[in-house]
Amino acid sequence: MGIEDFGGGQAAQSDVLVVTTNDVPGFQVEQIIGEVFGLTVRSRHLGSQIGAGLKSMIGGELKGLTKTLVETRNQAMERLVEQARARGGNAVLMMRFDVTEAADVGTEVCAYGTAAVISRKD
Repeated sequence: MGIEDFGGGQAAQSDVLVVTTNDVPGFQVEQIIGEVFGLTVRSRHLGSQIGAGLKSMIGGELKGLTKTLVETRNQAMERLVEQARARGGNAVLMMRFDVTEAADVGTEVCAYGTAAVISRKD
C-alpha cells in the first residue's frame, strides 16, 4: 500500500480551506455561515469481511478495511467542501469526523464543521 492508500486530506489547490482549528493564522473571519457536513455510508464487501475475520484471529492491520475507511473519509470531506462552497464559504473551521456503525450493514462517516468566509489580514 502506498501513502495515498492510508492517508487523506484536502488537495493543495482547493478553493475551500478546511482546518481543525477555530481560526486561521494570517486570516480573519468575515462571516460565519453555519454548520455544514458531508455524509456517506459504506457497506462492507463480503470478501473483506471474511479476510478481516481471519486476520483478527492472528492479529495485524486490516489493510483492506483501512483503505476503504480512508476512501470513505475522503468522500465525506469532499461532500463537506461542496456544501461549504454551495453556501458561499471559502473555509470550514473546526472540521471533525464522526464514525458510527449504520444498522449493522455498514459504516457511516460524517465530516462536519463551520462554514465561513475568511480573508487575508492586511
